[in-house]
Amino acid sequence: MINEDIKKYIRDVKDFPKKGIVFKDISPILMNPEIMKYITNELSKYVGDADIIVGPDARGFLFGIPLSMKTNKPFVMVRKPGKLPGEVISYDYELEYGMNKMEMLKDSIKPGQKVVVVDDLLATGGTAEAIVKLVESAGGIVTKSLFIIELEFLNGKKILNTDIVSLVKY
Repeated sequence: MINEDIKKYIRDVKDFPKKGIVFKDISPILMNPEIMKYITNELSKYVGDADIIVGPDARGFLFGIPLSMKTNKPFVMVRKPGKLPGEVISYDYELEYGMNKMEMLKDSIKPGQKVVVVDDLLATGGTAEAIVKLVESAGGIVTKSLFIIELEFLNGKKILNTDIVSLVKY
């Protein structure tokens, strides 16, 4: 298998979540354990000497947790406000269709720890940039950002100051 074969398991859904958007649905990937294993193995090649894997709710969890297990690295959740117990740090950011906020448990990343961010999709880069800023505010160092899909025409990687790996590009 090659990375381009992953595209066979990505479904386009037109006008979701709003008119004019073509949503890249990863449900067919999740329904195929062999593709999930392949993706996890591919992503694991880029973790290197990172201390921690970080992923956003919800689709970042789907790929970040298997990657965490494969590489024997802790997984840190980044979630929407009010979803994590205890003291959190937060970051406000802009999406292509509105504003959002992300939170992470305050003590989940120690200063100087190397972090790999994992999410399903890189579009405009707003979510990924917010995660990087959140990690940096905790003193972590983002060494790589890993994505299953990159929408190159939206130029999301231009705003990220990390190495970026995308398995498939549109």
